[in-house]
Amino acid sequence: MAYHQRSDGRRVYFEHYVGTKTPFVLSHGWGMSSTIWVDVIERLLKAGHEVLAVDHRGCGKSDRDFDDVSISALAGDIVDIVAARNLRPVILNGWSLGGAVVVEAADRLGAAAAGLVLTCAASPRYVQADDFPYGGQRADVLGMPDAILANRATFFRGLSEGVCAKDVGQPTIEWMTAMFMEAGPTSIQSLLNLADIDQRAILSNLSIPVLSVVGGKDVVVQPEIGELAGKMAPKGQVARFEDCGHAPFIEEGPLYVEKLLAFASAL
Repeated sequence: MAYHQRSDGRRVYFEHYVGTKTPFVLSHGWGMSSTIWVDVIERLLKAGHEVLAVDHRGCGKSDRDFDDVSISALAGDIVDIVAARNLRPVILNGWSLGGAVVVEAADRLGAAAAGLVLTCAASPRYVQADDFPYGGQRADVLGMPDAILANRATFFRGLSEGVCAKDVGQPTIEWMTAMFMEAGPTSIQSLLNLADIDQRAILSNLSIPVLSVVGGKDVVVQPEIGELAGKMAPKGQVARFEDCGHAPFIEEGPLYVEKLLAFASAL
């Protein structure tokens, strides 16, 4: 575990595990932390892969008082940490909001990115537009701060209960709720940024292989978004977990990592 210190003195937490095979860089969902990846990390390490897992600004063990917590800023942290650790070309894997983060990071990294995994990702868009019929409504995203302020604990408990379509047990739901509750007060700005970003041009121009993992029963990110992302990327493919919700790496952990390892082996 370590911290990457920014020029303003604030720190971004990350964990870097050594391995002989292609490094995976893991970017978590909104309000969570790298802890959510613990089983994935263990399985990737067992397979010999190097792993870098980052806590977004305002989340987990990273400082909570960043002025800028935009998708662009979070992507910049990943780019800078990858460069600072002098990693071989990496596979970027982003879950939910973290998917939007790694799409931008991949675009910036260029040849330093070997592949991209989008896990139930909020990319290329999270909300609907005149030419994009998928996702939620922009007004609903912008209304999230008021919903959280009405009752933070109840809001995050409900969100945790909606993450998985399969019965993962109350301890897992409580574990996710605890992570959400640790998020700092400005972390909501990252989510609000999803109301405006559009990464269709980036995905359409990426030259690296892309694996889009889709939960067929996802109620957080509409499955059609992930399907479109996999088809939009020139070297894209889709892995659909038909009976899973928003977190196939929790609901079908071993099979999910099998997909990651197969993707890495084919690079």
